Amino acid sequence: MAYKIIVDSCADITPEMAHEMEISTVPLYLRLGKEEFVDDCSLDLSEFMQQMADCREHIGSAAPAPASFSDAITGDGFVVTVSSALSATYQNATIGAEDSDSKVHVFDSKSASAGQTLIAVKLREMIARKLPKPQIIEGVNKFISEMKTYFVLEKFDNLVKNGRLSALKGKIAGALNIKLLLGANDTGEISLYAKVRNKKQMLDKMINLITESGRKTEGENAVISHVNNKSLAEQLADKIRDKFNFQNVFIVPTRGVSTMYANDQGIVLAF
Repeated sequence: MAYKIIVDSCADITPEMAHEMEISTVPLYLRLGKEEFVDDCSLDLSEFMQQMADCREHIGSAAPAPASFSDAITGDGFVVTVSSALSATYQNATIGAEDSDSKVHVFDSKSASAGQTLIAVKLREMIARKLPKPQIIEGVNKFISEMKTYFVLEKFDNLVKNGRLSALKGKIAGALNIKLLLGANDTGEISLYAKVRNKKQMLDKMINLITESGRKTEGENAVISHVNNKSLAEQLADKIRDKFNFQNVFIVPTRGVSTMYANDQGIVLAF
């Protein structure tokens, strides 16, 4: 059976990946003050980032309506959403699935960005192995419970404006030139894992986190998402390949939602 994969636009899926892995996307909505943007292929990210930098009002995102998911859901397959701790997208996707005539299963990624991309890659691999659907669901749920997602941001303005990072932490990071290494905890919320002062410390800490996780790497995949920072993403990927046995280390640019929160030069790692 040809199962379909649907993600929301917080997943950093390139057009090539979408075509090759047969993935369709339901867009979230991005808000700069009173202006709203649809996070789809028509969004001009460069222009959006400039408007975002100039915006002095509230910056945020809104989940797709349940109908957006019920319209996208046909046949049988899977939906992967951004963490339910960060957005109403999972809840709305679940309602949309119930309203449709399909047998789609909705996964709460308990992550975002590169983490959702990694789950989609895992799903496609399991589907290709022609595993029974209950086995795929069990396997992906286990994968989500063990997966790790970390990110380092050059700028924290948008997380502060959106209330996802306290203003105090944002000010400390800026005043002392400290970069915060953040990540998704077990419930899918954002937690602080370390403070680093430069790129070398960041790269070393990311490598240490993979080692300390105890996660199996042989035959597995990792995903690095970046906001206009391919050079640093490639440096991190090279270090990961040198030390570990991942089958693939994918490097992908962020889409609208991830760009909004990771901001310019942000890096996200999922494994």
